[in-house]
Amino acid sequence: MNLKRNIALILAMAMIMALAGPVLAGSVGKVNINTASLEELTQLKNIGTKYAEKIIEYRKTNGPFKKGEDIMNVKGIGSKTWELNKDRIVVK
Repeated sequence: MNLKRNIALILAMAMIMALAGPVLAGSVGKVNINTASLEELTQLKNIGTKYAEKIIEYRKTNGPFKKGEDIMNVKGIGSKTWELNKDRIVVK
């Protein structure tokens, strides 16, 4: 009886850790959109390689972003992407 209960407890803990890992990982780590690499930019929600490249090109052409919301000046990035990432985007 104890063995079954211990196995069930271990499985339950493993499931909790597996589900909590991505949630916790997504909530940490700010991204400075003025200095972030392509790989760092793709850690933002809804930002794949294509949009990361556009962000890098935008800052090369227009200079550094003055505030996080300015990411919406990049063609194709709108308020939805800003809202998903506003707690992680920083500018320095």
